[in-house]
Amino acid sequence: MPHSDTALPMRLDRHSGTPLAVQLADALRESAATGHLRGGDRLPSTRALAQRLGVSRTVTSAAYEQLHAEGWIAGRHGSGTYVTTSPPRDRPARGLVIGEAPARPDLLDLSPGMPWADGLDRAAWRRAWRAAADAPPLSRAHRAGLFDYRAMIAEHLLRHRGLSAGTDSVLATAGTTAALIEIAGAIFEPGDVVAVEEPGYQRAVQALTSAGLRTVPVPVDGEGLRPDAVPRGVRAVYCSPAHQYPMGSRMSAARRVQLVERARAEDFLLIEDDYDGELRFDVAPLPLLAALAPDVVAHLGTTSKILTPTLGAGWMVAPPEVAAAVLEHRDRTGTRPSPAGQRVLIELARHGDLGRHLRKLRRELSERRTMLTSALHAGGIPVLGDDAGAHLMVPLNSAAEERGKVRAAEAAGIRLDHLDRHFAGPPTAYGIPLAYSGCSREALADALDTLVDLLRPGVIHKSPVG
Repeated sequence: MPHSDTALPMRLDRHSGTPLAVQLADALRESAATGHLRGGDRLPSTRALAQRLGVSRTVTSAAYEQLHAEGWIAGRHGSGTYVTTSPPRDRPARGLVIGEAPARPDLLDLSPGMPWADGLDRAAWRRAWRAAADAPPLSRAHRAGLFDYRAMIAEHLLRHRGLSAGTDSVLATAGTTAALIEIAGAIFEPGDVVAVEEPGYQRAVQALTSAGLRTVPVPVDGEGLRPDAVPRGVRAVYCSPAHQYPMGSRMSAARRVQLVERARAEDFLLIEDDYDGELRFDVAPLPLLAALAPDVVAHLGTTSKILTPTLGAGWMVAPPEVAAAVLEHRDRTGTRPSPAGQRVLIELARHGDLGRHLRKLRRELSERRTMLTSALHAGGIPVLGDDAGAHLMVPLNSAAEERGKVRAAEAAGIRLDHLDRHFAGPPTAYGIPLAYSGCSREALADALDTLVDLLRPGVIHKSPVG
């Protein structure tokens, strides 16, 4: 006899290096495989399970999404989510990493966060790797990063982001999330409070909470994060002013000034994730927070979106005391950003290939953005956040509409992101963050008619998963 709303005797280890969503998916999978959960058992809703376990709904939603993709669970419209009658065969043993999608190579993936990797000049790419390999092996670690890499990043920031930072002010990192983890471990104490955007980048939220910090959500709107909603007593504010992830808004100049003034007055650190910072369309550049207030801003950037995650190369420009604390943290932990990706980027810049790629990238994404927005506008579909970056936002009216459109898109061969998963708490807005950088232009053009049909406002597609 199948159980109803089955009890789930499980505990999650917040001190483990394994993401909570992976732990939860593994525990549920093991329970089904060993017979504790039987075919037909009804699982709690993602919201109820999140409350029971004391985690965010992002964690439970990601775990359920993975198990559904593997075939361990299924949905019955209007009645919830159930364990499948027969366990799936030959399924992956491990679960989903936060922020990654189940492997569905047959789907056209229009979720944000992926670079235009096909646009890389392969001859230049091979030449840079060969030149990087010709460099002699290092005899000692470079705790701040290779000098030539830091000098190249200083030039890149000045030319492309208007930030004047000397080579000595730049630290190499392994990427934005890695830099955030280093800052959390270097300058904060367990229990310190960090304000984060809501909705926002949940991998960053997980990085902060995994370090023992408390996060408090701050709402965003069409002008970005609201400085007036930042609570008093925080040690830091993490934000993405250039192109807010996932809403797509740019933080207005007035709000940038207001946020900087509060940081100085209340002695907290601003962590500026320069997501999509090199990409803007039809709008004038706004000053970086780090340019306005280098004394209270840690500026983070990465090559993952403008080139490829293959390099694992990023940078940090931070106040001297923050940079010193990060270097001390590296000495204590033995962690260093890998010099291999740094060397490749040095070679790409040395021959002008990086600059040529950025110009080609801006031109290509500008044309794709025009193609996509024209089709959406012609279909009467509202669009937000399209004046910068590599994704835009299609607002929706309800969770049911959001879920239905995502499921209908999957049935049509398209993977869409959904706003719900970017909230740490209950969602207060609904929509589809729609990217146009991770596929070919031809595939995007072929999908336009289907996208318009799927995203028309007010059309709720029935979802098979409750």
